[in-house]
Amino acid sequence: MTSVRPTRDRVPTPVRARALLSSAALLALLPACSAYTAPDTGMAPANLVPLTVNAPTPDPRVGLAPGLFDAGEAIWNLRLISATPPTEPFVGQTNSDLAFTGQYAIQGNYDGIQIWDISDPGSPESVVTYVCPASQSDVSVYEHLLFVSGEGIGGRLDCGAEGVEEAVSHDRLRGIRIFDITDISAPEYVANVQTCRGSHTHTVLEHPGDDENVYVYVSGSAPVRPAEELPGCSGAPPEEDPNTALFRIEVIKVPLADPAGAAIVSSPRIFEELVAPPTHGLAPDDLAEVEAARERGGFIVEVMGQEMVLPDFVVEQILGQVVEQRGGEGPPTAADSAALRQMLPMMAAQMGGGDDNAGPTQCHDITVYPAIGLAGGACEGYGMLIDISDPENPVRLSEVADSNFSYWHSATFNNDGTAIMFTDEWGGGGAPKCRASDPMEWGANAIFTVEDGEMEFTSYYKMPAPQTPQENCVAHNGSLIPIPGRDIMIQGWYQGGLSLIDWTDPTNPVEIAFFDRGPVDGETMQMGGSWSVYWYNGVIVNSEIARGLDILELVPSEVMTQNEIDAANSVELTHLNSQGQPIFEWPATFALARAYLDQLERHRGLSEARIESARDELAAAEAMMGSARASALRSLADALASDAGGALDSAKVGRLADAVRDLADM
Repeated sequence: MTSVRPTRDRVPTPVRARALLSSAALLALLPACSAYTAPDTGMAPANLVPLTVNAPTPDPRVGLAPGLFDAGEAIWNLRLISATPPTEPFVGQTNSDLAFTGQYAIQGNYDGIQIWDISDPGSPESVVTYVCPASQSDVSVYEHLLFVSGEGIGGRLDCGAEGVEEAVSHDRLRGIRIFDITDISAPEYVANVQTCRGSHTHTVLEHPGDDENVYVYVSGSAPVRPAEELPGCSGAPPEEDPNTALFRIEVIKVPLADPAGAAIVSSPRIFEELVAPPTHGLAPDDLAEVEAARERGGFIVEVMGQEMVLPDFVVEQILGQVVEQRGGEGPPTAADSAALRQMLPMMAAQMGGGDDNAGPTQCHDITVYPAIGLAGGACEGYGMLIDISDPENPVRLSEVADSNFSYWHSATFNNDGTAIMFTDEWGGGGAPKCRASDPMEWGANAIFTVEDGEMEFTSYYKMPAPQTPQENCVAHNGSLIPIPGRDIMIQGWYQGGLSLIDWTDPTNPVEIAFFDRGPVDGETMQMGGSWSVYWYNGVIVNSEIARGLDILELVPSEVMTQNEIDAANSVELTHLNSQGQPIFEWPATFALARAYLDQLERHRGLSEARIESARDELAAAEAMMGSARASALRSLADALASDAGGALDSAKVGRLADAVRDLADM
């Protein structure tokens, strides 16, 4: 395995590691996916007219006024429908991730969960505020079950708000909570599964062919808890203890008929044989910050070989825990600060496994895509492609590393699984990493094509508007939007706001819309911004760390037509989890056919005259009824199929012909 050395005069090429299984073996592992037909991705021939974007200049995101609930706003090609502040118990607390079921959005918070009825997106209604502290409360749903992550040492089994003072306590919750939400207005806490490192995030896997169980992949990033608190837990390196809780994930099997019987069934070591990945140094502003912090006595920790200044809010949280553990009250003392300084190297070593040359000891996020039998693992120093055909025993197929990436955070496949986008949470989400002096390849997305179990780097994308030192900003969570024939993703960038990305051409991702606010505070860095944003049944829902819940929608523009929006909104999901990617399949609608025609016009994939005549024939057929409509549509479909052979974008014309034929068969 080769390594990548960062340079100042070029962008280093990511490492492309060997596949652990051959191409034939990979195909053999995916028999359940043989019925899957890949939809058109919109990847067009190179000689088509590329997407043209006329972004507003100067960028209105630069220089926005600060404020918590009255900050300046900039929006382009989106419409803000509503902005709802957090309910009273969660004001001032950190909102985290989102999950959706039916007409409800479930929003995690470091102090519990908030459930919103979003059936009227202009006026979301609070259904229940459930106080149950245990950071970071990432949420997922499946049928009548709600899963919530807990990792903080103050989380209690009984959801009590008083925390846990003892260093070892059987009242502590670090793992997965399970709620029955049959009555969503009254969640019933039915079970929990404790893990050695807690659950920073988790992934719900709905495995094809298994109707009786659901699986939860747990990613824990905290130090290993004492064996006296949870038997079997060990933080020793593998050479000292082969059963160490490091270098593994946990797989929980949840019987749907008896969720109280949920239990860990395996602990796959998907990180074997990995070494420390290549890294880059500090950015210019960070070097200056470290030196300034050293002079003023700030808290500096070395993580993965690099010094970083702990943000004030992180210091406050940890010192608060130090005070709790010693049973004290009031503000932290000088002795508490000294204790924290002594703890920092040990905490960093535990999280890194204690070996400077070791690879990652856990994933941050694992995104499963059951329709193609694969998962994307964002695992600290590596991005991984994982086979999940056996849900209890996921297998790493290949891995990539990149000296431009600091912390591989999350992953998103395109709809047909031929490409994957990884995000880099450089700075951990609590630091400003979108400053004018920050390299555009750092704290960005990296896009790879996927073929035969291997990943090949194609490009980077970073939200382009420079942000202030008072705004935590870096790549974070988002999701695909089902625009047919295109790969469109909405993504949160903390206080960098929302960015809508077209990455249909994986070599040239382009921003096509945005929404941003000014900093929470204009003088000091205060946490805020988009933790995560997802498309769900026609709306875009944003979990704002400090400000509550935003709901937006797409609007027609030069880069997206109303037909494309209508076709996207014809897709209806029963539920959505951030790390459980659904396959998008479009019902037969006239909007779908017209969306393909709009795309052919935009990229000149078919002659202008033929596009206009096809539009006229489609409109005429829509005005007909019964057999006359079906006959006209079949005739048009046959003609388009014939046109495809001579069209510049034959694949798109073929997809259009299929869409028209599906209309005829309705």
